[in-house]
Amino acid sequence: MRGQVLFAIAMVFGASGASAANDAPICPDRPSKSTGECTVPAGRVQIETGLVDWTHDRREGATSNFTTFGATLIKYGLSGKADIELGLTPVQTSSVRVAGVHDTATGFGDMVVRVKYKLTSDDAPILIALDPFVKLPTANHRLGNGKVEGGLVVPMSTQLGKSGLTLSLDPELDLLADDDGHGTHASMIQVVNLGVSASDRLSLSAELWGQWNWDPAGTVRQASADGSIAYLVNKDLQLDAGANIGLNRETPDVELYTGMSVRF
Repeated sequence: MRGQVLFAIAMVFGASGASAANDAPICPDRPSKSTGECTVPAGRVQIETGLVDWTHDRREGATSNFTTFGATLIKYGLSGKADIELGLTPVQTSSVRVAGVHDTATGFGDMVVRVKYKLTSDDAPILIALDPFVKLPTANHRLGNGKVEGGLVVPMSTQLGKSGLTLSLDPELDLLADDDGHGTHASMIQVVNLGVSASDRLSLSAELWGQWNWDPAGTVRQASADGSIAYLVNKDLQLDAGANIGLNRETPDVELYTGMSVRF
């Protein structure tokens, strides 16, 4: 009897190991602002971490810097088509200098819960997924607005013939709290991303990002031109870096970041 139990356990772990060995290379959402349509294989855990992310802006006599350390998205594969994700930021710092007055704030960031579901098979000509999310207000009042917010991203991508290029679109519709805290309004985001695999391990991407935030106090339009690079160390580990450049006065001047993704 004992031998049968040990044999059954060995079969389970052997099957699990074989499944992991057959998994495709890691497919994280980072880098870039684009959201991939791929999900984590069933039963596996994936951690995508922004080691450092620094945003700088100067406008109307004010200089601001916003930095996050260790912003992480933890994913667990529920099936071959779905995963559940938890995003958290253990440390974020805001620094604003105006007319010689320097104000800083440091603390834990808001948390985000997501569920991603693939609508198409892996060999479909156009890959599509649904990625709804809810933001939980865990940041203090100086670093967050204290409101529950949410939205839906619809990641889409397609291979451009035999060019090695991948075109991705990420339409997003959000429901955000009004700036005065007394209501909600809609916001829309669109990302157009063009990616290329320079080699089996190295990939590059360029994108245009835009947001239309229809707050009752006044519509805010932001836009940026972004570039990123990712290096696949092995099938379960990827390193990355990127830069985002603001294209109008309402968008931060520059954002620089680096991070990593690992799958277990």
